[in-house]
Amino acid sequence: MAGGRGLVAWPAEPIAPERRCCHHGNGGRPPQGPGPHWVEKALEEGSGSGTWRGRRRRRSVISFGPKNRTIGVAAKNQQITHANNTVSNFKRFHGRAFNDPFIQKEKENLSYDLVPMKNGGVGIKVMYMDEEHLFSVEQITAMLLTKLKETAESNLKKPVTDCVISVPSFFTDAERRSVLDAAQIVGLNCLRLMNDMTAVALNYGIYKQDLPGLDEKPRIVVFVDMGHSAFQVSACAFNKGKLKVLGTAFDPFLGGKNLDEKLVEHFCAEFKTKYKLDTKSKIRALLRLYQECEKLKKLMSSNSTDLPLNIECFMNDKDVSGKMNRAQFEELCAELLQRIEVPLYSLMEQTQLRVEDVSAVEIVGGATRIPAVKEKIAKFFGKDVSTTLNADEAVARGCALQCAILSPAFKVREFSVTDAVPFPISLVWSHDSEDTEGVHEVFCRNHAAPFSKVLTFLRSGPFELEAFYSDPQGVPYPEAKIGRFIVQNVSAQKDGEKSKVKVKVRVNSHGIFTISTASMVEKVPSEETELPSVGADMECQRPPENPDSDKSIQQDSSEAGTQPQVQTDGQQTSQSPPSPELTSEENKTPDADKANEKKVDQPPEAKKPKIKVVNVELPIEANLVWQLGKDLLNMYIETEGKMIMQDKLEKERNDAKNAVEEYVYEFRDKLSGPYEKFICEQDHQNFLRLLTETEDWLYEEGEDQAKQAYVDKLEELMKIGTPIKVRFQEAEERPKMFEELGQRLQHYAKMAADFRNNDEKYNHIDESEMKKVEKCVNEMMEWMNNVMNTQARKSLDQEPVVRAQEIKAKIKELNNTCEPVVTQPKPKIESPKLERTPNGPNTDKKEDDLDEGKNSFGAEPPHQNGDCHPNEKSSVNMDLD
Repeated sequence: MAGGRGLVAWPAEPIAPERRCCHHGNGGRPPQGPGPHWVEKALEEGSGSGTWRGRRRRRSVISFGPKNRTIGVAAKNQQITHANNTVSNFKRFHGRAFNDPFIQKEKENLSYDLVPMKNGGVGIKVMYMDEEHLFSVEQITAMLLTKLKETAESNLKKPVTDCVISVPSFFTDAERRSVLDAAQIVGLNCLRLMNDMTAVALNYGIYKQDLPGLDEKPRIVVFVDMGHSAFQVSACAFNKGKLKVLGTAFDPFLGGKNLDEKLVEHFCAEFKTKYKLDTKSKIRALLRLYQECEKLKKLMSSNSTDLPLNIECFMNDKDVSGKMNRAQFEELCAELLQRIEVPLYSLMEQTQLRVEDVSAVEIVGGATRIPAVKEKIAKFFGKDVSTTLNADEAVARGCALQCAILSPAFKVREFSVTDAVPFPISLVWSHDSEDTEGVHEVFCRNHAAPFSKVLTFLRSGPFELEAFYSDPQGVPYPEAKIGRFIVQNVSAQKDGEKSKVKVKVRVNSHGIFTISTASMVEKVPSEETELPSVGADMECQRPPENPDSDKSIQQDSSEAGTQPQVQTDGQQTSQSPPSPELTSEENKTPDADKANEKKVDQPPEAKKPKIKVVNVELPIEANLVWQLGKDLLNMYIETEGKMIMQDKLEKERNDAKNAVEEYVYEFRDKLSGPYEKFICEQDHQNFLRLLTETEDWLYEEGEDQAKQAYVDKLEELMKIGTPIKVRFQEAEERPKMFEELGQRLQHYAKMAADFRNNDEKYNHIDESEMKKVEKCVNEMMEWMNNVMNTQARKSLDQEPVVRAQEIKAKIKELNNTCEPVVTQPKPKIESPKLERTPNGPNTDKKEDDLDEGKNSFGAEPPHQNGDCHPNEKSSVNMDLD
């Protein structure tokens, strides 16, 4: 899958990625044991400009053809020849409307067509299956995820259903929801949308053994990422087993792509002056220039001398050339390089950090390999930058580690991650029966996330809450509004008082703002015997407060993160339970006042009806700025399924065609080489002619045939070719089998001869058994001589008299007959010495028995009771007896 910013996986990128499963300390190992399997993806720009791609990285490029889709490197290779139908650089289109100024600006620089969708989103128009198709950006990303999913499944040999996807930290709610929809289209359950820089920090921190303890001052590390299209920085605080993101800053329009554009603009002007060529008038020429400028940029990172740029047949059959060195390049990009410092200043200002507080500066992303970029960053912090992380794979590895943490199949070191909210978020609402509005900032910038808060409102009917970004100028998105939430089924109490409504707002693990629950506190009469009625009744008499001040907001703490999130949810659940309860959040606070009030005013209290409090869950209607409807999403899922099936069928068809082509070339070569002697001259000429005809058919009439046509063609060739191949293989194997059989025959014949010569090794074998061996050896020898003589009279182009498999069967038959006879063990003859050692009263009896046995076989002269062995242990035992 990607490298630091690209995909991956997978099994990295064997990527991919694909999703790459990761055990702590051993990235890339598939899970062993039960539990779900995982795929990670760092969503990346497709062209890869400014990024030094490795072999494990997958290009985010999709090319559409008349029969199928091509994804990854193969699609990138078609970008020039199929420019109109090859889609790249689509990441930033997520969650945006077609009339977005950013979309209109990018549209001018693309080789494919952007058109508006019915829902106002961005549509990508291509020719697919010889028909014009319109795909949404969610569908395009889903196609890339499909490829990564296949890569991961192929590597794991198991289905993949869960994943972690990384996105830029500056992605808004609309963009994040759009990415989640893309994952849903391909059937992936995204467990977490992870910010790029948080993934890098996790990859850095989880392996560190020397982090300060929890009660010590944290280590501050700044991470800088300059990739294809964006520049991101973040400051993180590390303690043992703990990571907290202190702040993030970014320039979403500064990356390797922008540096490439400067080079392209320079050479376009030079070629116009030098060769009178308008490069921008032809998209293919422009794309070739982009590719060459990208290569030149990479070369200048390691060479300071003048470097040439040469392109043959660039336009109008003209060759063009140019040159540039690193100093000229840095001068050309001086304005862009100056912008590097702006996010760095912003980060230090947000976090109130000094340069001296920063322990290390880690850089990742392909464009950070440019010397001028490194120098700018190092100069700002006054220290050398660190490159301990893999610049291409840092984000993907962080995602893989997050997968391992979430997976029950891995045992990973405990490591909590607390992210930060990149933009401040506020809520606005109308006061009940008033025209004025209330506004409250529920999450400030860099607030800990995931996090939940509870707001309490006094309302007598349904009401609306609108969420928006408090600082629209700081958000790289034209729409400040996040969504409108309508809390329904709110009604006044039976006594006419306004109802207390508790609303739980949350930034979830995806970094998306949502109103998760709403509940109304309802007072209902209770039986007199119920004890909680007193407390509940006292609550009813509490004076209503202003909605702006009556907000029960959970205390913020630096410990918010993975573990605190669970605690937070638990606290909120106790405040807003899904089922009716007799107590409420407010009942627990003024306990002392209630007790005193009860003592002072007890007679009136006894006269009042007893009341209990019930929390009633309220439905919430959400109208978000961007989210695909269920019907549209289901249609996209169905369309993707059809395209996956079409890709599979086309792959099988191409495999069948390639098999025919491979067979033609292989046999043609071998007919002039090793197979030449195994076919007669007439058949040789006929077969060569058939192979040539088949080759011509492949490139003419058979260029685009159904799979079955290629299967039939291959079978036709194999009817002639297989016997030739078999004869060749038999000629290679048969002598080896005959040699092995001859060796076995000699072996058994020698044993039979030794038996006839009364060899002691075989004198225990029965003569009738040995005769069977001799008979089998003689018969097998006669058979072998006959078939060898017959085979010798045959030419190599004729069918063999005997096959190697038959000889192998004869060897087995020979072994089965002779081996049990010749390997018969001699009867066991136990040495007297070994039996003289046992201790006990039966020693004399055992020795007598052994002596009798030896006499019967005549193997040794008898020894009496150990008299000849006075030093043996047995003689000592006997003396003791």
